[in-house]
Amino acid sequence: MAEPLPLVFDAPRRGLPPRHFADLDSDGRAVAMGDLGVPSFRGKQLANQYFGRLEADPREMTDLPADLRDRVGQELFPPLTTSLRHVSADEGTTRKTLWKLHDGSLVESVLMRYPDRATVCISSQAGCGMACPFCATGQGGLQRNLSTAEILEQVRVAARALRDGDIPGGPGRLSNVVFMGMGEPLANYKRVLAAVRGIISPPPSGFGLSQRSVTVSTVGVVPAIHRLAEEGLQVTLAVSLHTPDDELRDTLVPVNNRWPVTEVMDAARHYADATGRRVSIEYALIRDVNDQVWRGEMLGRLLAQRLGPMAHVNLIPLNPTPGSEWDASPRHQQDAFVAAVRAAGVSCTVRDTRGSDIDAACGQLAAEG
Repeated sequence: MAEPLPLVFDAPRRGLPPRHFADLDSDGRAVAMGDLGVPSFRGKQLANQYFGRLEADPREMTDLPADLRDRVGQELFPPLTTSLRHVSADEGTTRKTLWKLHDGSLVESVLMRYPDRATVCISSQAGCGMACPFCATGQGGLQRNLSTAEILEQVRVAARALRDGDIPGGPGRLSNVVFMGMGEPLANYKRVLAAVRGIISPPPSGFGLSQRSVTVSTVGVVPAIHRLAEEGLQVTLAVSLHTPDDELRDTLVPVNNRWPVTEVMDAARHYADATGRRVSIEYALIRDVNDQVWRGEMLGRLLAQRLGPMAHVNLIPLNPTPGSEWDASPRHQQDAFVAAVRAAGVSCTVRDTRGSDIDAACGQLAAEG
């Protein structure tokens, strides 16, 4: 039996929105149709509208009887998110959206279009309770978990924007979803898992993205990693390690005081063994803090021993945040660090810092109104 998730990471229970159609699985939809006094096939119609046609306004669901649309809207499609503003960069191909939730909470998502793919980076919590000192989101504290529907709405809106040609490059298709926005996804395990299933299930039950195109990140909530390994999924696990030694990681990633590096690596190995999927090791490179060549060598040895070819290091040049005393490493130091990791036989690449000029890059999301 999976170890229960730690209560210390539970978000405040206030503020969750009313039930939405996207919160329901197939059984829940059948019950909802019964409550409305309509045949069960109406649930499939609604699912096709939401996941297939990317429509969330019952007034536009013309395959429903007119007298049913208002009832469906009131019971199953309450307003969840309001877009307060879009900020764009990279000639419009990177777009950050600030969302206001029903209780006034603010979250952000980022849609990034590349020549060969389109990725949306979504939030799973309003704020974050992990308190990593170099991350703007973590410094703001945790407000609450997002509901499954609040998570899926970020995906639906991004997919619709691409389909309708709202992003430069003409009509396109959303191909990737990364849970790397605001919050610790595995601290909102149940709702994130339900959202993942909604993302990967084929229409009309979901958006139909490839499992391997979905990435779930974590700072190292070990019991939840073990639990995820047994879910029968093929999503990519990204572990925000940031340093290979416990002494420094206790400061950079405070959850390390509860689950140290060796336990995180054991959990990552369990995930790799159970799924056959390579684990992405996220490492924000900070000048004179964790960018020493000896730490690169230490990281390489650790991963070679613990994960071998199932590890890939995703090096992230630190993105600036307001009031931070830390900065990105100079290019020559970054190159030396990469070389040290690769010398151990571990794959290592440097992440594109797209969106940093609009505070949309990794660690910059702060959801300021």
